[in-house]
Amino acid sequence: MGSTEVRLRDNRAVVLRALLVEDSEKLFEMYSSLSEETLRWAMPPYTREIIDRWMNNLPHCITLVAVYGDRIVGHATVFKSPHPRRKGVADFGIYIHQDFQNVGLGTAMVSKLLESAKKERLHRLELGVIAENTRAVRLYKKFGFEVEGVSKDWYFGGDGKYHDFVAMGLILE
Repeated sequence: MGSTEVRLRDNRAVVLRALLVEDSEKLFEMYSSLSEETLRWAMPPYTREIIDRWMNNLPHCITLVAVYGDRIVGHATVFKSPHPRRKGVADFGIYIHQDFQNVGLGTAMVSKLLESAKKERLHRLELGVIAENTRAVRLYKKFGFEVEGVSKDWYFGGDGKYHDFVAMGLILE
């Protein structure tokens, strides 16, 4: 995957490119600087050990980062299952730094990752999202992901309440 410059709605330009092993520290810096609101529906903490585990899984992933200046401001991954029974099936995930939300970066990153997944002839992408994360649900639906099920009270939030988990999927072929 080559790098692509994307102009956001607020006129900032970011570069979309594959995540590299040498990006480990900058990726950790991005996750360390995410706001409480950005992490509201996430599964923190994102420690150096977790980032290292992600880096060790790069051979099984299609990865994408958004770079602004010398900072990583977005990270998305398609994790391709290595199990033969899950051939062509991958899990999708994306995080965008709060300073770059609502300006078109999520749309650009999802579009670029779907393009790469199709080039690799993946059959299916799946993801999970908390039901109240309506911006994310709307984004995924825009690209054709469909709701495949809901798990009630699946996620215990920082607000001390349980929240529903939405399973979504997209057939690429």
